[in-house]
Amino acid sequence: MPPQLPLSLRLPLRPRTIPSILPSFLIPCLNLSNPHRHASILSSLSDNPLAYHKKIRRGRGPSSGKGKTSGRGHKGQKQHGKVPRGFQGGQTPLEIVHGTRGFVNVFSVDMQPLNLSRIQSWIDQGRIDPSRPITIKELSDSNCVGKIKDGVKLLADGAQELRTPINIIISRASKSAIAAVEKIGGSVMTRFYTPFAIQRILRGTTDPINSLRSERIMMQEDEEEGEEDDDDDEEYEDDDEDAAASREAGSKALVGDAVATSEARTITSAVAAVQLRRSGFRHRLPDPTSRKDIEYYRDPTHRGYLSHLVTEGQTPSLFFKIPRAGKGVVGTRAVAKAAVGENRIW
Repeated sequence: MPPQLPLSLRLPLRPRTIPSILPSFLIPCLNLSNPHRHASILSSLSDNPLAYHKKIRRGRGPSSGKGKTSGRGHKGQKQHGKVPRGFQGGQTPLEIVHGTRGFVNVFSVDMQPLNLSRIQSWIDQGRIDPSRPITIKELSDSNCVGKIKDGVKLLADGAQELRTPINIIISRASKSAIAAVEKIGGSVMTRFYTPFAIQRILRGTTDPINSLRSERIMMQEDEEEGEEDDDDDEEYEDDDEDAAASREAGSKALVGDAVATSEARTITSAVAAVQLRRSGFRHRLPDPTSRKDIEYYRDPTHRGYLSHLVTEGQTPSLFFKIPRAGKGVVGTRAVAKAAVGENRIW
């Protein structure tokens, strides 16, 4: 039997009142009607069901289910030792006889698919606001897409169900999806994201739209700005004007002048700092550096955010050169340097 309290402590007591210093969450645990209390509470304590798993004890008899051979079976190499991975009994492995086929594409990207029917369903449920630009942050916060690794691609599945014009900024989009969105008065813009930038966007520390080389797209703000914000905006506008003037002056002196190049880089970083301070984000959104990504987002057919850099008569290719009017015309060194400066990426 479990031990009991002494007899003197088990005598009937008069009803007790609840102490004022007793915490409220302990009041339901008090049994004021029955003052008798046995000391067997420790013997009835147990953990929640399935809170832990009992360790399998092997070789402890047949009744345990893992006795005798301990689950390894009878005889053989698998019972007496370990079998190396790919061991086929001593014969020449098949991967050596026939060789390996295929390859691993190191340039492949893992894009999260997003169909137009799902967007319209989220709009009907009120989980996405179509009056504001739809970015990967809105899609992730509303659980419209799952885990985003390298970006999100817009597909045209369920295009006939899309009724609401939307303004969506996404990693990639198919031609049929772009045509379906623009048919009802919407717009699609594809822009470059890195995996680290996506993580910062989802945490809210990076602007999901604007970067150094993109056209500025201001997000709609519902809250009214105060007087202090207005004063800050005026200061930022002055800084932007000064930085823009300095940038123009530096860009004119880029041809054949290394000092002007360093100054232009300094001015560009100053403009970036001002824009980053105005946006209120900690980190800057990166731009593509590889030729494949730059040419993709320079293509107007993909609705790339760098398509404004492609002038009329040019192609998105970085190797495009303007044809010369005549043949055999030898330019000066300054003209050659100017042509190289125009075709430079950064």
